[in-house]
Amino acid sequence: MSVHAFRPRPCIIRRDSGLYGYERALKRRGFWPVAGVDEAGRGACAGPLVVAAVMLRGEIEGLADSKLLSAATREYLYGKIVGSALAWSVVVIPSTEIDLVGLHKSNVAGMRRAVAALDSPPGYILTDGFPVGGLTAPSLAMWKGDQVAACVAAASVVAKVTRDRMMVTLDERYPEYGFAEHKGYVTAVHRRALTEHGPCPDHRFSYVTVARAARGGQMGENGADGHGYGAEAVIV
Repeated sequence: MSVHAFRPRPCIIRRDSGLYGYERALKRRGFWPVAGVDEAGRGACAGPLVVAAVMLRGEIEGLADSKLLSAATREYLYGKIVGSALAWSVVVIPSTEIDLVGLHKSNVAGMRRAVAALDSPPGYILTDGFPVGGLTAPSLAMWKGDQVAACVAAASVVAKVTRDRMMVTLDERYPEYGFAEHKGYVTAVHRRALTEHGPCPDHRFSYVTVARAARGGQMGENGADGHGYGAEAVIV
């Protein structure tokens, strides 16, 4: 039977215990290895959602939330992570699947799939942002987990680097959108390209911004479609 949102007996984790404090505390209580799960591309209106799961073997110097790192540092840490981790996995969810089942369901399913794809089973799972049911090990959802737990930060780096590389490749196929620069997120350049060219097959057509562009509508200066929706709004 799967167990989720399971908490070990209470313990105090000091604020100064660092990024590895949660893993150390869980290991002391017999929950090892610990898998961190995070995604990249939630807020984009083009390209895939990429989910990664990582179980670290030891500490990696300089590891942090991927959003706080430069592209060069992320690439460097990616090599360190995949080269030394106990196990890691990546799940890519294409825009068509997001359009079909919705962003949140795609995200939750991707987290389950990423954990299931690990070469060895985790003793505990830390997920970024929200709880995930149906996991086969105890788990805990962490607010801003990529900033407070090393394994989640590692997953954020692996997911971000994987997705960024994919968006650079997508830019070669559709150079008119500037995917290599903005990675599918809404920027002024991306808005102008959508207005001029309409969406490409790798845009998320369930997003209001993209759907309006497909209909030939004009978007506002802030990326909204005239009804107050931004790029993250979806048609349900």
